[in-house]
Amino acid sequence: MKKSLLNLIFAFAILSLIGCSTTQKNTITHLSTIDAILAGAYDGYVTLGDLTTYGDFGIGTFDRLDGEMILLDGKVFQVKADGKVYTPASTVKTPYASVVQFKKDITTKLPKGIDYSTLKNILAGKASNMNVFCAVKVNGRFTKMKTRSVPAQRKPYPPLTEVTKDQVVFHLKNVSGTIVGFRSPAYVKGIGVPGYHLHFISDDFRSGGHILEFELEEGTAEIDICNRFLMILPEGVHDFSQIDLSIDRSEDVDKAEK
Repeated sequence: MKKSLLNLIFAFAILSLIGCSTTQKNTITHLSTIDAILAGAYDGYVTLGDLTTYGDFGIGTFDRLDGEMILLDGKVFQVKADGKVYTPASTVKTPYASVVQFKKDITTKLPKGIDYSTLKNILAGKASNMNVFCAVKVNGRFTKMKTRSVPAQRKPYPPLTEVTKDQVVFHLKNVSGTIVGFRSPAYVKGIGVPGYHLHFISDDFRSGGHILEFELEEGTAEIDICNRFLMILPEGVHDFSQIDLSIDRSEDVDKAEK
């Protein structure tokens, strides 16, 4: 009887540990804050290997702000300032990212010829609760896709608005690929990017970046509605601890992201 009870306790403990190691459904895991990135906190503190345990879909950047991140189907892609797409090692670190285990709740066929602004309106009609998070995936062919990336920075790190003044812009035409990103509520100001933050990766994995503009030829949108938010901040000695996060950097977000 005693042995059976011990076996039961052991089994329960193992199941509890397994449960703790997996992220709950509809949970966006978010590293750092957008205001910290705007202020120049570019040192990575979570490895890509650890990041992908929280999700198979998402966006972000890399240590020293070295390019744009796209996480799609569990694989991380890095679009550097040379316009090329790389597959970084799992030991590479990130200072900022948002990821989720993507499970679509809504699928909609998109009209031909829509742009970024029209996509926002369509998604708002399909997912009308603007007070929860949405992961957004669009597969399609684009007549135009305008993206950007930035080069790795050196200390002392400049603020993001200074970095993006020298951003490299890519003008892609007649390209098939996937839009990956999130729609966040207005109340995340300072933590994430309110509204839409979208990246792109081409089907041939040769081009991509942070989306500035696009025109869709044909495509389909999938939406994962998420009502949970997990935030992981840097520990110990890190530039994050030295930043004054009481400053309102809303205008800087618009300058840096758009």
